[in-house]
Amino acid sequence: MNDLTALGASDLLAMIARGRTSAGEVMAAHLDRIARVNPAINAVVALRERDSLLAEARAADAVPAAARGPLHGLPMAVKDLVGVRGIRSTWGSPLLADNVPARDELLAARLRAAGAILIGKTNTPEFGFGSHSYNPVHGVTGNPYAPELAAGGSSGGAAAALAARLLPLADGSDMMGSLRNPAGFCNVYGYRPTWGRVPGEPVGDTFLHQLSTDGPMARNIADLGLLLNVLAEPDPRLPHSRPNEDFTAGLDGFDLRGLRIGWLGDWGGAYAMEPGILDTSEAALRRFAELGAEVTPLAPPFAAEAIWEAWTTLRSWSVAGRLGVLHADQAKRALLKPEAVWEIERGLPLSGMAVHRASVLRSEWNLAAVALFDRFDLLVLPSAQVWPFDKALHWPSAINGRAMDTYHRWMEVVVPAGLLGLPVLAAPAGFGANSLPAGLQLIGPRGSDHRLLRIGQAWHAATDWPGARPPAL
Repeated sequence: MNDLTALGASDLLAMIARGRTSAGEVMAAHLDRIARVNPAINAVVALRERDSLLAEARAADAVPAAARGPLHGLPMAVKDLVGVRGIRSTWGSPLLADNVPARDELLAARLRAAGAILIGKTNTPEFGFGSHSYNPVHGVTGNPYAPELAAGGSSGGAAAALAARLLPLADGSDMMGSLRNPAGFCNVYGYRPTWGRVPGEPVGDTFLHQLSTDGPMARNIADLGLLLNVLAEPDPRLPHSRPNEDFTAGLDGFDLRGLRIGWLGDWGGAYAMEPGILDTSEAALRRFAELGAEVTPLAPPFAAEAIWEAWTTLRSWSVAGRLGVLHADQAKRALLKPEAVWEIERGLPLSGMAVHRASVLRSEWNLAAVALFDRFDLLVLPSAQVWPFDKALHWPSAINGRAMDTYHRWMEVVVPAGLLGLPVLAAPAGFGANSLPAGLQLIGPRGSDHRLLRIGQAWHAATDWPGARPPAL
């Protein structure tokens, strides 16, 4: 592996700043590796032409140091749920297969303003539905640890590209585990920030829907903080924006001794788990205990079915509000993924009172969670209920003999935190007996993003699973 592609974003930026390498060399190294490795996993799509990218990198090298942004010269591919000027942006849908935007959406504009060089897109499921990154436009993304298996989703292309050292840093988004499931599948870090921390695109409704957020992915915590700084700048057009912090400051030195961890496991059996998932998670928690943390197994703190009822109502309502216009056109409806049609058709007839009842359930679960954080610093769950599965499958229809009644029930473990907009660090937990990676959700109270990253830094310093066990590709 080229040494430059083995490095993370912070190290590359430091080397560029000191003149030990150049943006041109960094770009060439990553493009060479993409050419060699990407055909096996299909993580990076809509890749721009090499000569143009090298020319842009050389131009970056000519920018005076005082004018350089925090991501200066880094090659980045934006998740294909974001419109990027001049780059094919499809959302994985045949309806948008030839879409090349004339303007950047907010996230892409922030990356570009920070000095990143946008080289293409990372693959995702159609409109982000499901934690498996396949679509009829770009095909399926494989797992760098076993290319015949799934990389997760919807940020599967981003996670796979990071793990395979195709990119030093990546953006993702998360409604139902899309920063967490693929991070666990691919042995990298994914960070779902407190909802409102990272502004979304300021179009359509900006008050009601509080389920989805953008966030960073990386192979180490410092790089997560670096990208979060860029993404989290408040936007006055977004009513729930939060003040920014420096998420790279003071990461080192957090003492895990005395950290109070509440282990939720399989939520008292409510969440079906494949064999080995809980074993690998509990081995990671034993490592936390060796580092001085106090780990307490917890009984279910709230009814799982009540959380699921609130989630599925609010999710379908949100999806129908966003994509209902496509469903209304019969020709376009025929080109939508069946799971998207299912969500829209569940959401369209919902009454205001049904949404209100779901919000009341969410509020009741929030009260229970706040009480838990009076007793614990972190709540912990596995980042996925299954191991990476055959990428030819659309989604797991059963887990350990238990049938899944929807296309997304197999991801239910990510719902408790997502429903409340809590910050979650998806951290590598090690490898199972099958040699496949697994992850943990480290869940903090609302607004505790910086502290959560400090905890993650202490975990990374003790384990560094991404560096200790990179894929063989």
